[in-house]
Amino acid sequence: MNTVRLAVIYYSAYGTNHAMAELAVDAAREAGAEVRLRKVRETVPEAIVMGQAAWAAHAERTAHIDHASPDDMVWANAYLFSAPTRFGTVASQMRAFIDTLGPTWAEGKLSNKAASAMTSAQNTHGGQESTLVGFYTTFMHWGAILVPPGYTDPSIHASGGNPYGASATATAAPLSEETKAAIRAQSRRLVDFAGRIAG
Repeated sequence: MNTVRLAVIYYSAYGTNHAMAELAVDAAREAGAEVRLRKVRETVPEAIVMGQAAWAAHAERTAHIDHASPDDMVWANAYLFSAPTRFGTVASQMRAFIDTLGPTWAEGKLSNKAASAMTSAQNTHGGQESTLVGFYTTFMHWGAILVPPGYTDPSIHASGGNPYGASATATAAPLSEETKAAIRAQSRRLVDFAGRIAG
């Protein structure tokens, strides 16, 4: 049986998507996958980041996490992306990373791999669904195989019923138990189908 090699690629300014990514990593490893957790590079000037206490603190807490690279994308046979929504689309830092993948995509090295996505916003209707659909449009251009959670686990309904991917309402509070369960279910489903595709 082929091993699932999952790249969990995230962007997080204050920690919500980082927490989501770490939960997904743990669930994927429990499901038998080899996992790389990678963050995308910050594109906001350092002076601005350091000028906001919460942003600066999160940057310091995650300084040890390697930055995502095209090599990680080639290594993986499955992808899980997580980034906040900004005005109904994915945060520009994540788009900046995706835009570096043109040569890798052109060589066909992103195709036929299972892919899924997660997001967050400050409010319930802050653009989560359109952000996830935007991710999936990109994945379709790559020739990846979409693996959204759908309504395949009771946790999807309990967490708010988003069949496109786990989404969190980013507040000062930690992730809800319902959201955590939905993230774990999505990660397990991705690993399951990645294994079937790779096999």
